[in-house]
Amino acid sequence: MNVSRRGFLGAAASLTALAPFASSRFSPVFAEGAPKKIAIVAKIGGIPWFNAMERGIQSAGKETGCNAWMIGPTQADAAQQVSAIEDLIARKVDVIGVVPNDASSLVPVLQRARAAGIHVISHESPGQQGAEWDLEFTTPAADGERHMEALAKASGGKGGYIIIVGSLTVPQHKMRADAAIALQKAKYPDMHLIGDRFGCGESVDDSYRTVMDQLRAHPDLTGVLAFGSQGPIGAARAVDARGKIKTVSVVGPFSPGQGAKYVRSGAIRCGYIWNPLLAGQTLVRLGLMLATDKPITNGMDMTDIGALQVDPAQHSILAPKMQIIDRSTIAELVALGL
Repeated sequence: MNVSRRGFLGAAASLTALAPFASSRFSPVFAEGAPKKIAIVAKIGGIPWFNAMERGIQSAGKETGCNAWMIGPTQADAAQQVSAIEDLIARKVDVIGVVPNDASSLVPVLQRARAAGIHVISHESPGQQGAEWDLEFTTPAADGERHMEALAKASGGKGGYIIIVGSLTVPQHKMRADAAIALQKAKYPDMHLIGDRFGCGESVDDSYRTVMDQLRAHPDLTGVLAFGSQGPIGAARAVDARGKIKTVSVVGPFSPGQGAKYVRSGAIRCGYIWNPLLAGQTLVRLGLMLATDKPITNGMDMTDIGALQVDPAQHSILAPKMQIIDRSTIAELVALGL
């Protein structure tokens, strides 16, 4: 199986380091008896976003007394995620968390996990079939609109733009892009979408090549809206290489430490993120509640977040905790190790 398990704790994973994000109103649930086994399957291992998530997973495992770890596939590939989940079923873990690359391809294996008595929670995959709950930090529509507003502001509400998504099969990225395009058409008629969306946002190199190609092909290109944590980085690299920092605006979510130099140069105008370290911690905390039969209820306070918005009918948990990344916040976010 072409996956790796990395185990390390970083100083940035300490709860005290999360002060700008923290409310700490809720005492964590602690495991009793044999430690519960909670495994999180990421989209891809070894990139800054999921490195930060892994630190959160490890710190929450230590905090709650769980055996918690992350599996990071070597590529953003659904088949590798399926193989990883099959292995976890064989290992009889208590909880599987997953950030899907392709929601539909995971349905059979997640159903097998549930049939084996394993709890399943997804992240970045609203409505994921086979999962008991899906955890989000914003709604796809709200995040798509938020980023389109930022792009329109940066580009003066005019010109052509392209959209990059992590892949064409990531449901949340599709919904973000749909919402962004709908808002642009309704509110910014002097802007126009160039081509269709490009599914390269989990690769810096692919995003770089895509934006370079589009800059050559479309002289009227004034904006890049990039979802997928590597999309804004590759786009900014291309805009910088072509000397277009002042005329082409790049907007989208990314890991602050990876994109700091581009924010400072102006190659990335801004983006909005949730804290991936906090996401990892929250997946473990919720997973332990499932494994110990603790109810997840609307309005309950969660460590470092506050009140959760829980919709049992939709199997959704919303933890509203977003952060802008721009020149005013970049130093603080980098200092947190994000």
